Amino acid sequence: MWKKNLFYIGIIVSASGLIGPPLALAAGLAFGLSTLHTFHGEGRNLSKFLLQAAVVCLGFGMNLKEVVHAGASGFMYTAISITFALGLGVALGKLLQVGKTQSLLISFGTAICGGSAIAAMGPVLNANEEEMAVSLGTVFVLNSVALLLFPLIGHLMNFSQTQFGLWSALAIHDTSSVVGAGAKYGPTALAVGTTVKLARALWIVPLAIATAMLKKSRAKVPWPWFILYFCFAAVTASYLPRYMPQSVPLFSALNRLGRAALTVVLFLIGTGITRETLKEVGVRPMVQGVTLWIVVASLSLWAIHVGWISL
Repeated sequence: MWKKNLFYIGIIVSASGLIGPPLALAAGLAFGLSTLHTFHGEGRNLSKFLLQAAVVCLGFGMNLKEVVHAGASGFMYTAISITFALGLGVALGKLLQVGKTQSLLISFGTAICGGSAIAAMGPVLNANEEEMAVSLGTVFVLNSVALLLFPLIGHLMNFSQTQFGLWSALAIHDTSSVVGAGAKYGPTALAVGTTVKLARALWIVPLAIATAMLKKSRAKVPWPWFILYFCFAAVTASYLPRYMPQSVPLFSALNRLGRAALTVVLFLIGTGITRETLKEVGVRPMVQGVTLWIVVASLSLWAIHVGWISL
């Protein structure tokens, strides 16, 4: 009983604004790794809904011109990044003798958008529960590391907010961690990171359809509708205040609500990483995931630093 109470207290404190995204994640990790609990399913379902709602609410704080500019440039960069990450991921999987399906799930998760990509590709690849759990565990662990580590590296590299937002969008798996890292770095980093990351997430659909055709799978490919709602929110917040100035406080409140929801999401993600999750992952899939992530993060960091990639 006390574990469940502690779980809900963590959600309430995260939503209150008393702690920021990194601390919420750290609190979730402390809970997940120090207690034996059975709230993984509840936390995962709630975090998925809250993440999508948070992204839409954050759209009410975005400027449409910035969204369009970052999204158009980011779509090209993400295409290059995804192609490279998928090719390298498959090669590493073969080298490390990781199961083919598991290797593909980790590669898709790293290349596109972490847990969302794995959840979408799992049915297409006919992945079983163990393969899904191992792949999700791998990317969730790396997401947690990235959220805590990336802002420190960004400051050490003297990255501008635009540079950091672009780097985090190209190198961090899940949208939640990209948004969390961007929010910690600054408002421009948040806007750029969110927009480019959503452009990266759109690749789920064509890649899932292409994979389903190759595998002759009849699995239904989910469409990320929340990205469309995010764009609608950005359009509304950019133009409606011209005609209805009284709408500005409402949009500001929705934006703050999105930040609070994101903090809760990161706490929930942290609680999902348990000792059992780490045991399930195993050495080879983790080595594949870590190696692939380090290479992608390092190359994109270098490319941004020397000016090969910019917005």
